[in-house]
Amino acid sequence: MRIETIRQRLRALGARPVHEQRVLRLWSQALPQDSGRRKTEDFLPAALRAGLPELEAELRGLATLRSEHPAEDGSARLLVGLADGQAVESVLLPRDGLCVSSQVGCAVGCVFCMTGREGLIRQVGSAEIVAQVALARSKRVVKKVVFMGMGEPAHNLDNVMEAIDLLGTAGNIGHKNLVFSTVGDPRVFERLPAGRVKPALALSLHTTRADLRAKLLPRAPRIDPDELVEQGERYARATGYPVQYQWTLLEGINDNAEELDGIVRLLKGKYAVMNMIPYNTVADLPFRRPSWERAAEIARSLHRRGVLTKLRQSAGQDVEGGCGQLRARATAGEAQPVTLRPAWRAAPFPCAGA
Repeated sequence: MRIETIRQRLRALGARPVHEQRVLRLWSQALPQDSGRRKTEDFLPAALRAGLPELEAELRGLATLRSEHPAEDGSARLLVGLADGQAVESVLLPRDGLCVSSQVGCAVGCVFCMTGREGLIRQVGSAEIVAQVALARSKRVVKKVVFMGMGEPAHNLDNVMEAIDLLGTAGNIGHKNLVFSTVGDPRVFERLPAGRVKPALALSLHTTRADLRAKLLPRAPRIDPDELVEQGERYARATGYPVQYQWTLLEGINDNAEELDGIVRLLKGKYAVMNMIPYNTVADLPFRRPSWERAAEIARSLHRRGVLTKLRQSAGQDVEGGCGQLRARATAGEAQPVTLRPAWRAAPFPCAGA
């Protein structure tokens, strides 16, 4: 379901723009429809009041909690059921953050990502995206939403931009606290600057080598890393928000001196933050994450060389909750959280394919 569909339903019930805004504001903030200073019976048209309970029930059914998997780092992975029986993942993050999914599955096919292994199943509607936020807000305060869960937001651009517009207005989330994460589809650099709400941008880089990037992200647009950074820099300067570059650390693949020199060449002096994210192990895949000591030394080295670098981790590693893993286990019939390894002590960060 799209947000525009909800608006049309409200208009059919006699809602004027001010009534639409109230219903959408309360829903997106997970507040009862009788909240606020104005009484519902005095403010809303009679037909809208009569139809509101049915609409509220439908909105609640857009995203329901199937299972919750709390982690030692204060995050919690949520397996979220959609109305058609499909499921996506959301992540409650420490410091009032939330990671949401924009697709069921993903077509980019990043070779180190569980979500990419099943391909794209369907798009997530803009109302379903906002419903993930409403569900999370029914459990915790949410002041930041990052589009780093299942899916490539650029491949569902209309729905994602519609959700961002609502969250950045009626949803009361600061524009720089809405983070659009992408592998670098050119359409992003056309659409994001034109939006009423301009989110912060996160670009999945993972390597400075075009040939290696084509292997790691086999169905991503063929944008040279130099061009990707240049496009990101223009957006950062236009919006005043630094670009977050994502780098999933893969032992023996993109953690060498050549890559570190490339990062310095690309990002030194740029309005940017490099997020180093040690790989989140996926069963049956050949990739490994480097030791914590090695990852920390890489981050320190880049910082010393003039690139602002933060060492992150994919939230919920101790519950085997990397992006796509909860859905994969649920599809296979496993409903219970699994704890296999201790959590790393690092700043939490959502999936972004890791």
